[in-house]
Amino acid sequence: MTTTMDRPAPGPVPEPPKRRDRTHWLYIAVIVAVIAGVAVGILAPDVGKSVGVLGTMFVALIKMMIAPVIFCTIVLGIGSVRKAATVGKVGGLAFVYFLAMSTFALAIGLVVGNILHPGTGLNVTDTAGKGAELADKAHEAGGLMDFVQGIIPTSMFSALTEGSVLQALFIALLVGFALQGLGSAGQPILRGIEHLQKLVFKVLVMILWLAPIGAFGAIANVVGQTGWAAVGQLLALMLGFYLTCVIFVFGVLGALLRVVSGVSIFKLVRYLAREYLLIVSTSSSESALPRLIAKMEHLGVDRSTVGVVVPTGYSFNLDGTAIYLTMASLFIAGALGDPLSVGEQIGLLVFMIVASKGAAGVTGAGLATLAGGLQAHRPDLLDGVGLIVGIDRFMSEARALTNFSGNAVATLLVGSWTHTLDKAKVDSVLAGRDPFDELTMLDSDHGSRVEEPTQEKAPAAV
Repeated sequence: MTTTMDRPAPGPVPEPPKRRDRTHWLYIAVIVAVIAGVAVGILAPDVGKSVGVLGTMFVALIKMMIAPVIFCTIVLGIGSVRKAATVGKVGGLAFVYFLAMSTFALAIGLVVGNILHPGTGLNVTDTAGKGAELADKAHEAGGLMDFVQGIIPTSMFSALTEGSVLQALFIALLVGFALQGLGSAGQPILRGIEHLQKLVFKVLVMILWLAPIGAFGAIANVVGQTGWAAVGQLLALMLGFYLTCVIFVFGVLGALLRVVSGVSIFKLVRYLAREYLLIVSTSSSESALPRLIAKMEHLGVDRSTVGVVVPTGYSFNLDGTAIYLTMASLFIAGALGDPLSVGEQIGLLVFMIVASKGAAGVTGAGLATLAGGLQAHRPDLLDGVGLIVGIDRFMSEARALTNFSGNAVATLLVGSWTHTLDKAKVDSVLAGRDPFDELTMLDSDHGSRVEEPTQEKAPAAV
């Protein structure tokens, strides 16, 4: 008979082998691709223009994943929260903050524009008529009621296939609250959506490995189309806009983040460095939307807050676009030799507060919204929009980076105000002690967050 003394003592349980993170090679490849794209665009402009479709296809692949990511995140976030009032409070605070911050960004654009007086003395004869074409594109977005009507999808499932962020957000909110109302009966559905989310993020990780190809095509195309001459002609406007965006992010947003959440904007920017690189290479903040959702959850913000603030912010919290609209308007007025008076600037500010909210719903968002706003407010300035068409792509990168930064900061701020932010987790992640999982983009305990229904347990047998 074998006794306990006869058995060999169990040895230490070996730790599972750690998976190697090779994604740093991916982002090194993106940098190399950007440099190669610039070289091709300068040395062989026709070739650069022809490969632009590579960038378009990569952004399209990312956009393909946005609706499923938003749906899974919001449904899991709301469905696992017991009180609907919590989600309503988050949404209300977020909307008030978005309105206030966008207005402030527009005002900053006006102040800097009046200091720099860009556009004075430029000739717009060659670009006359381009503004009207862009205004027609903006007009296709319709008015306020058309915008609201567009939020309602054709069917419940078409919201996930038509590519509309707001439609996906609307359906996800309905499904999340429905699952919340089901209580314990909805737990199996929530677990199914958790598994779906893991699949969605796995597909997204696969797509991101194509980022170098997309970056090469996008950069080669824009440099091939504009060359350095167009950039040099309007360098003052670009530098002024870039400087304003930097001051806004590190000054205004940084101070607000430090006071409210006790977080350094510099550490947050370092944490989101790969997302910034992705945005620069694609000139689209949408390319980093799924990663921002995943990283904000990992950072310590409750996923119900992330699920509401981030997707909504991509439509309503466009700080970079707001700065661009006012500075570009002043630039155009100066270029046409008809500067705006103080009264006209205030009127333009009020108009752009509304116009900027629809920017995310228009193809060529910033430029088309600018043209549509000028057509309604100052039609005589419309032809001047063609002046900045050549460099809009370069300015759109600063717009996208600022919009992205504003939404990242907004998520932390709303999390602090609603007490859905784990400050200890934030400090650990930003200090590098709890790195983000680049291979799955999900926390290892992600699936454990769905709350089990409360049950009375019988006392354990002794």
